[in-house]
Amino acid sequence: MKTITVKDVMVPISDYATVSQEATLYDAVLALEKAQGKFDQNRYRHRAILVYDENGKITGKISQLAILQALEPKYEHFEIPRSRLLFSPKFMNSLFDQYDLWNKPLDDICKKAGQKRVKEFAERFSEGEIVEEETTLNEAIHMLVVGQLQSLLVMRKEEVTGLLRLTDVFHEVFNLVKACEL
Repeated sequence: MKTITVKDVMVPISDYATVSQEATLYDAVLALEKAQGKFDQNRYRHRAILVYDENGKITGKISQLAILQALEPKYEHFEIPRSRLLFSPKFMNSLFDQYDLWNKPLDDICKKAGQKRVKEFAERFSEGEIVEEETTLNEAIHMLVVGQLQSLLVMRKEEVTGLLRLTDVFHEVFNLVKACEL
């Protein structure tokens, strides 16, 4: 069987939604919509937007979750664990009540979308979220699973070449399993 590399499965950077860190949330939403409209309709749609700095270098991303958190500024007052800890409904409700979350954030959504800058809520890529494009898919799967990640930034030396998404990795594995003749 041929060795599958990250490069074989990744979405090229040219196909991905990107915005400047100076862009607004509104600009980011429009960039995502535009990229989704041009993207191969046989693949899963984009769920994140890549962010570049003043030098055009990709520095982070905006996930769907980050956008929702940006719309409710009260989330800035406490740390949300990144791990998949399960909280009881009672605890979740106590946070909701204690911080008065989602009281009226959608009432002025247009104002927030036009004022909130991407650099205020974009997630920076950590070392554990970056993979070389020649890395085997096996190694990349390990990184995604252990890191509980939705994607990995793909590099060729110092250049960003794409994004490896969990959904595309799963699709590749799914097709390999389907091809089994058991």
